[in-house]
Amino acid sequence: MTRQLDGVMLGSIELFCLAADLESFAAAARVAGLTPAAVSRAIGRLEARLQVRLFVRTTRQIRLTEGGRAYLAQCRAALNQLLEAERELTGTQAEPSGLVRISVPTTFGQHCLLPLLPAFRAQYPQIQIEVQLSNRNIDFVADGFDLAVRAREQADSSLIARHLMDGELVVVGSRSYLRKHGTPKTLADLDRQDCVQFILPSSGQRVPWAFKQGDEDVEVLTRGNLTCLDDILACVTLARAGGGLAQTYRFIVDEDIQQGRLVEVLKHHGGRTRPFSLMYLRDRYMPLRVRVFADHVVRSFAPTRPRR
Repeated sequence: MTRQLDGVMLGSIELFCLAADLESFAAAARVAGLTPAAVSRAIGRLEARLQVRLFVRTTRQIRLTEGGRAYLAQCRAALNQLLEAERELTGTQAEPSGLVRISVPTTFGQHCLLPLLPAFRAQYPQIQIEVQLSNRNIDFVADGFDLAVRAREQADSSLIARHLMDGELVVVGSRSYLRKHGTPKTLADLDRQDCVQFILPSSGQRVPWAFKQGDEDVEVLTRGNLTCLDDILACVTLARAGGGLAQTYRFIVDEDIQQGRLVEVLKHHGGRTRPFSLMYLRDRYMPLRVRVFADHVVRSFAPTRPRR
């Protein structure tokens, strides 16, 4: 049985959150208009269903267990989503508001996403954006993210991927490096070059370089004495400093090429790309603030998409 509290139906989950906030079954019972025994029984049924102890009970107080704290965070997020859904349906939320959390690779974030945020904030001043620049894989639920941008194809069927752009790959080196080591003309020439190595965070493996060989896509494992982990921008910095050749995205080094700080090589083997997609959980309710932000990001990249 449930009771009405400020227009919200109180069930066992709501009573659990109320008791956790007030740190007392008796106090939760007074607010909900129930008896302390009824609240205790509701929490007991919830613990039995979950097979997890949520509270440590003493004669004077209650306190959350570690499992109870984790469950409380998830319950609050779910209840907030339900409340926001009701507001949207009833029209009581006139303007999107609240926090949107997004995880983005460092390269894409700095060069592509962050420049979009001022225009979005001007249109939606009540929405706050928190951006994590990171190349590690995230757990949307455990890490608390609404959205993520990731490169490469994704095989996770629990995620929806909305294509943003195809990042073209190029090989670059500094003029000083090329004067000393020569300019490679063929893919076989890479065996005699010092190629900056990048370790993919998700696998811990060297990333092979991607090329076109006629009509075929080929990948080459290069060799080099300098290795970078996690952030490919470090590879670009080493290439600028004359540390070797590096393969990276054109959008990162286009200005360097234009101004002569880096030279593109092996152009006739270029043309390979990797897709960047905006991702979110398939089965999670998407609040209005997240939806308008996701649509803004996808719309911002639409003109740059190649024709299919």
